[in-house]
Amino acid sequence: MHNQVGLLGTPGVGLVGLIIIGGLAGWIGGKIVGFRNGILTNILVGICGSALGFKLAEITDVEVGGRFGHFLAALVGSIVILFIWQALNRNR
Repeated sequence: MHNQVGLLGTPGVGLVGLIIIGGLAGWIGGKIVGFRNGILTNILVGICGSALGFKLAEITDVEVGGRFGHFLAALVGSIVILFIWQALNRNR
């Protein structure tokens, strides 16, 4: 049998789920970091954060499963992206 691969490497999550989870993760990540942005930016940061979170989980050998696991991976990745974004903008 072969493993099912979802959108952007997130298994079992479709486009709508990825948008919802990404939007929430981007919004909550922005609240944690103190970074205010719009809904589209929240969704994009959350989706990119999801990809980064899954890659970090893969590197650290952490199993991510279920909707809550996908959300946590997206949240961690979003926070990392927003910290990097703020660090790059402070230097300007």
